[in-house]
Amino acid sequence: MSKSKVAVVKTNAHTVLEDIGRLLEMAGLEKHLDPARPTILKDNISWHLPMLSANTTPWQLEGVILGLKRLGFECLAAVHNKTVVTDPFKGGRLNRLTPIYKRYDVPELYNFQATDMKWQVYKPRARMRVLHKIYPEGIKLPDYFFGKNIVHLPTVKCHIYTTMTGSMKNAFGGLLNTRRHWTHSHIHETLVDLLAIQKEIHTGIFTVTDGTICGDGPGPRTMIPVIKNLMLAGADSVAVDAVAAKIMGFDPLSLDFIRLAHEDGLGSGRLDEIEIVGDDISSLNFGFQVGDNLASRVGDLLWFSPLKAFQRLFFRTPLVHVFILASFLYHDYLWWPVEGKRRMKGIETSEWGQLFHRYPLD
Repeated sequence: MSKSKVAVVKTNAHTVLEDIGRLLEMAGLEKHLDPARPTILKDNISWHLPMLSANTTPWQLEGVILGLKRLGFECLAAVHNKTVVTDPFKGGRLNRLTPIYKRYDVPELYNFQATDMKWQVYKPRARMRVLHKIYPEGIKLPDYFFGKNIVHLPTVKCHIYTTMTGSMKNAFGGLLNTRRHWTHSHIHETLVDLLAIQKEIHTGIFTVTDGTICGDGPGPRTMIPVIKNLMLAGADSVAVDAVAAKIMGFDPLSLDFIRLAHEDGLGSGRLDEIEIVGDDISSLNFGFQVGDNLASRVGDLLWFSPLKAFQRLFFRTPLVHVFILASFLYHDYLWWPVEGKRRMKGIETSEWGQLFHRYPLD
C-alpha cells in the first residue's frame, strides 16, 4: 500500500502564486480530483474581521484557482457557511476574498440560502460514531455537495477545542447547519464522522493549507499571528492535518480526531506512513501552545465540565442567544479593538501584510 503524500513548500510574498501551482503538482492534485466534475472551493472564514492566520488568505485562494485552471478544472464554485458569530459576506469582503472570486468568475454560493442549495437527510454507509445520536431525526447535508470535488482551504492554526484545526475541521461548517454547536462535546468524533461522509459524497477531496502566517494561542480567532512562510497540500485530509500538527509542535496521534480517523482507515495519521515531498521540514517545531481566553474558559465549563448536563437548556432553547451575543461582543468589541488590531500591526509591515493590502476590498 502506497503512503499518503503531503507536499510542503517554503514560499514568500513574491513567488507564492507560482509556488502554490508547483505545490498542487507535487501533491498530485490531478490524480485525486476529476476535472470533468464541478469543484467546490471551501474557504475558511473563522472570523469576518481581517485577522491574518485565522482565515483563508487571498494569495492562497488566488493561487489555488490559478493552479486548478491550469490543470483543466474550469467548473469552480465557492460554498460559504455562516456561524452564529461570523458573517460570511463581511468576512469575504474584509479578508479580500470576494474580489478574487469576481475576478476569476467563480460563483459564490451559500449553504444557508435555499436559492443556492437545500438540506436533505443522508444515511451514511459508514459507521457513525456520534452524529446519528446527536441528530436522531436524521443527518442533513446540503444537496449541492453531492457528486462534486472539494478543495479545502484552511490555515495552520490552533483551536481551543481540537488543539489544531485544518482540513478535517474545515468540513464542519459546510456540511452541518447552524445547529452544529450541538456537537461540541463530541467534536473529535464529529470530525471523523464528517470525513467518512465526505468520502461517500465527493468525487475527490483535496486540501491546500496556508502556513504563511500561522496562528498560535487560543484559536480559531484570538491568536498570535506568526510568519512561517509555508504551504502544505495533499489529498489525504488526515495526513495533511498530521503534518501540520507535527510542525506546530503537537504529536498528531495525541489529537483524538487524527487518531480516530487513522484507526477508522480514513487516512494516515502516523508520520512514518506519510511521504512528505518538497522542502525539508524534519527539524521544524514551532512550539505552539493553545492556552485559554475568556471565551474558551466559558466553553470548557459548558461543553466539558459537569455543566454539560445542562446543554439542552443552554443551547437548544432561546437561552442560546445569550451566549451568542456574549461571544459576539467579546470577540468583535472587546478583543479585536483592544488586542487584535495591535497584533495585526506587527504583521502589516511585513511582506505578507503589504501583499494583503495590495488585494482590493471591493
